Amino acid sequence: MALKDSVFTATALLLSLTAGAAWPALPQSVEDQPLPSLAPMLEQVTPAVVNIATEGRVVLQNNPLLADPFFRRFFNIPQGPIERKTQALGSGVIVDAKRGLVLTNSHVVANAVEIAVTLRDGRHVQAEVVGADPDTDVAVIKVPAEGLRAVPTANSESLRVGDFVVAIGNPFGLGQTVTSGIVSALGRSGLGIEGYEDFIQTDASINPGNSGGALVNLRGELVGINTAIFSQSGGNIGIGFAIPINMALQIMEQLVEKGAVERGSVGITVQDLTPDLSAAFGLEKQQGAVVNSVVPDSPAAKAGLQAGDVIVEINGKAVRNAGDVRNHIGLLQVGEKVSFSVLRDGKRRDLNAMVAARSSEDGGGPRAVNPKLNGVTVGNLSPDHPLAGQVQGVEVEHVEPGSPAWRGGLRQGDIITSVNHAKVTKLDEFLAAVDRRQEPLLLRVIRGNAAAFLVIK
Repeated sequence: MALKDSVFTATALLLSLTAGAAWPALPQSVEDQPLPSLAPMLEQVTPAVVNIATEGRVVLQNNPLLADPFFRRFFNIPQGPIERKTQALGSGVIVDAKRGLVLTNSHVVANAVEIAVTLRDGRHVQAEVVGADPDTDVAVIKVPAEGLRAVPTANSESLRVGDFVVAIGNPFGLGQTVTSGIVSALGRSGLGIEGYEDFIQTDASINPGNSGGALVNLRGELVGINTAIFSQSGGNIGIGFAIPINMALQIMEQLVEKGAVERGSVGITVQDLTPDLSAAFGLEKQQGAVVNSVVPDSPAAKAGLQAGDVIVEINGKAVRNAGDVRNHIGLLQVGEKVSFSVLRDGKRRDLNAMVAARSSEDGGGPRAVNPKLNGVTVGNLSPDHPLAGQVQGVEVEHVEPGSPAWRGGLRQGDIITSVNHAKVTKLDEFLAAVDRRQEPLLLRVIRGNAAAFLVIK
């Protein structure tokens, strides 16, 4: 028999055997027990996760020569800054249905002039920014509070490595997508992703577009806000990071109340406790942060902290490194009490301080008085800023959404290093530079690891 005839005969036999019977369906239960499924939980959670699409404008002013009037006139370059439209996709989580408040990432809504939100039921609504904090990458937006469902929140402090979690978001703009995994690690910091880092690491697939989405436990409670991935290709390789919901809610409270996060200071700088330092201080464990300077008359000085103290706990929470000190203090509001447990000469001491507003010496400052900078608050770089000692300039502490500076691209956390080509290293120099200028302001700013020129008109 030819091969062709054999194949035909086998195919016909197979069809005759299956024609009279349907393929068996998957069992609904095994031994009278329903099959395990995340579907019931997700049916309650997914209506609280939204897709976000933004449109914005970015000022392209990379060459300072383009700001020179003579250069523009000689080469017939159009007046005014060059703008480029931007588009971004992300996710968000409804955490307050009555007020229409949605948690997302700051980088999702950065530079946005229009924010379109798609709800799970297919509705499209416009949102407005309540406030954003680039240092923690947390933002709050507001949508019309009609027919919304919020997701309940858990205590992210109770998470353990190995707990099952589910990530929900809008990867690559595909629409709402669910992935599952476990908590791979807790308290990840020092990654250089944000200014304040205390990430939950998970192997639940997080991809571009998932930013701002929900990380929930198997009870359907929100434990984190998905924010970043570690990848050399841009795709998921099983290392994703989420902001603990406890941190996100702390930031949200200030953003809703004040529109910005007003961080205080206790007046110390710290460094990691290295093996050599640990041995020099006669310590058995290499956990903690060494105080290397205390600002005179600061809350820390009044509380009795001294250079050489090793901070091992803040408000009862263990301190592993200098990043933990920055995180603990940076999330406290002005006026809050903070307790330090330190090791000094091998003995443990408990000291109490009050978080104070930053002075002009450690970062706080008045609002800029140039009308073009209305709604902008600047101050000297604080001693605990990640770039302190590496760059010179003034730090943007707040930018009012919709203000001229906001439209020009200035954002909270930017470091301004020059004004109209004049170098500024401290607050007094910055105020003098902006006060004597009436034409558009050309600002050189450092944001993260990049530098750019912005024009404020």
